[in-house]
Amino acid sequence: MTTQVVDTNVLLVANHQHPDVSDACVVACARRLRDLMADGRIAIDDAYAILREYQHKTHPRAARGMGDVFLKWVLQNQANPARCDRVALAPDAERGFASFPDDPRLADFDPSDRKFVAVAMAHPSKPPIVQAADSKWLGWQPALAAHGVAVDFVCPTDIHAFDTQKRRRKSRVR
Repeated sequence: MTTQVVDTNVLLVANHQHPDVSDACVVACARRLRDLMADGRIAIDDAYAILREYQHKTHPRAARGMGDVFLKWVLQNQANPARCDRVALAPDAERGFASFPDDPRLADFDPSDRKFVAVAMAHPSKPPIVQAADSKWLGWQPALAAHGVAVDFVCPTDIHAFDTQKRRRKSRVR
């Protein structure tokens, strides 16, 4: 069984809550979550920051989409060591979490996403972080890889298109 850290946007895409992604991306995210539920493991933090973010942005009781279904599964399996690893995270005043890499290339890393990296870094097997549509992760990927953390892009075509659009907008502003 493969352990994974799942970014919230994978749930949102699987729920059709990201209007800019392709239908293929929605299907790929739903399939990834379905596969993880069938034969995988998830790593979350023991302070429930990841679960709180999932719950804030999805609706497990309504179970309208695969992201909602996945959250319900995580809630049901969070205490099951065969399916879920709860990782202890120590706080850090500067980096947010002691296990978040002290690396100048990650200085502008989104504070709300640091918990995913911190969980991957603190986990004994450094599981990959599953990412769907946040193109900022493309720039952070090399630094994370240097620290032993892989980013698994479920929707590479979409994420590269978003990155290209973002770069074009920035070049027009200058």
